[in-house]
Parts: sequence; structure tokens; C-alpha cells
Amino acid sequence: MRTVPRLAGFVVGLAAVFGATYGVGRVVDRSPVVEGRHDGDAAHATEERGEPADRIPGGLLVSDRGYTLDPVDAPGGQFAFRITGPDGQPVTRYDVAHDKRMHLIVARRDLSGFRHVHPDLAADGTWRVGTPLTGPGQWRAFADFTPTGGEPLTLGVDVTVPGALTERPLPAPATSTTVDGYTVTLTGAPQPGRTAPLTFTVSRDGRPVTDLEPYLGAYGHLVALRRGDLAYLHMHPDGTPGDGRTQPGPAVTFLADVPSTGSYRLYLDFRHGGAVHTAEFTVVTGTPPPGSDPSGPAPSGGADHGTPGHGHN
Repeated sequence: MRTVPRLAGFVVGLAAVFGATYGVGRVVDRSPVVEGRHDGDAAHATEERGEPADRIPGGLLVSDRGYTLDPVDAPGGQFAFRITGPDGQPVTRYDVAHDKRMHLIVARRDLSGFRHVHPDLAADGTWRVGTPLTGPGQWRAFADFTPTGGEPLTLGVDVTVPGALTERPLPAPATSTTVDGYTVTLTGAPQPGRTAPLTFTVSRDGRPVTDLEPYLGAYGHLVALRRGDLAYLHMHPDGTPGDGRTQPGPAVTFLADVPSTGSYRLYLDFRHGGAVHTAEFTVVTGTPPPGSDPSGPAPSGGADHGTPGHGHN
């Protein structure tokens, strides 16, 4: 997913060709925008960013390696979709990855409104969950999964929720943030083109948290989205609970591998006190283009966006 003017034009053109209809409550447009690329478009876009065509970040394609993310009609208040396989039939068998067979992540195009939920699979291959789209805006929905016998995939689709919309500026880069009474501090910085450690240290009331609870097979779960095209990066923790060396806090380290310079929004999920909390950070890698504002509003192709928020299921 690449230069914003090309992306915006592509989305508008593609929306006129592909009509997907599905219900996520009465707030959802019954003719949402659906974004995707064929391999040639994706390869060209990655070349524009200096990324090799064989390392396209996740979430930029609605179809990849024969698998397609297909939103389907659903009762009000629900979000439903299927993954169709190379044979054109709904996929019904998935491997467990990070303790779940399906991770559904949504965020508005301005990188606010992040949510990470886990739908339920029906026998016909339909995934259903209470709608994670919490307000008006142009949203990106990511399905992160591994089909049995296949490779891990992340597919993405755009969904428009109509209503009074307000563009939210991207928060400025910072090394510390607070959420639900916790303070989380970030040490380290992503480096384009190579793996770099990112360490998040969790404290509460000025005291280190040393009893983090496992969440999705780790003491933390980290997603990064690239500003502009919302390329999806699922970063892996360094160590796992019970491996004899990984401590339950206060520090959680991830190995980050970002594909390009630019602004990214990081979403760290961690569990403590029986609840999952999300700490959000803005980071900028490399040198921004002259005249750009890395903390300004994300390009939207003419659409405004809603208010920030996050949550889990």
C-alpha cells in the first residue's frame, strides 16, 4: 500500500468496481469502500517507497496468494466476513497463532480508534463479532490469520461509517504515555530495513509492574501501522512466558522490522489486573520528506475521520 495521491485515486476507482455489502449496525454505509491491489500495483507501489516487491507489508491487499477477505451481510451491531481460498470456497480451517485463529484489528484512516478483537467462526466459514467500528470515519479492517496448510497472512479492507466526522492529527512522537493509570515508556527506535529492539517499560503509581499477565501467548502484543497507507506490521516479542528467561515485566521487548522511513503508530496491548490495556505511541523513522509534518493529519483521500479510542475482545 504507497504514495498517497495514487492510493486515493485507486480507492475511488476501485470503489466503483467492487460493491461489498455487510452490516455492522445502522451506522455502517451499505456500500462501503473496498480497497485492494493486484500484484502489479502492489509491486509498483513498493518500488516507489524503495521496498522490494517480495516484501510487501501486510494489510495492503484485499487478496493475496489466492486468499480474499470478503465482508458479508450481518445483523445490526455485528461485523461479519469470510476468507475465501484459492478454490473460491470459504476457508473453515485455521491454525492457532498467538492463541487465536483470527485476529481482527481495526483503525480509522487517521490512526485513531484502534481496536483488536477476536471473532467467532461459524461452520460455513463466516467470522462474526460485535462491531468494533465505534464511530464515524473511514476505517481499515485487518484480518490476521494462518490458513491450515498455508502461510500467515494479513488482508485489509476499507469500511466507511457515515456521520459527523472530524480529522484527528497524529499525536507527536513521545517516549512515554499513560493509559488506565499505567505509565509506559518506550526505549529504542525502529530502523528502516533492519531489525531493531523496542522495549516498553510498564509502571503504575511510580512503581514498576513486575506481574504482567500473559496475553496472546506473550507479556505484550504489538501492532504498528504506517501513516498514509496503513501498512500493517505485527511485531514479535523477544521471549515467551515460561521460557525460563522472560520476566513478567516491567520491561517487554519486541523485535521491530519496519520497511521504510515515515511515521508509524504503535499499539502495545498488555494485560494486568485481569484487563487488557493499550498504550499508543507515534514514532518517526529515517528523515521525513522536506516540508512534511510527521505529526499532522494523515492523508485521507478527502474523507474526514472520527475520534480516538481503543478496545479489545
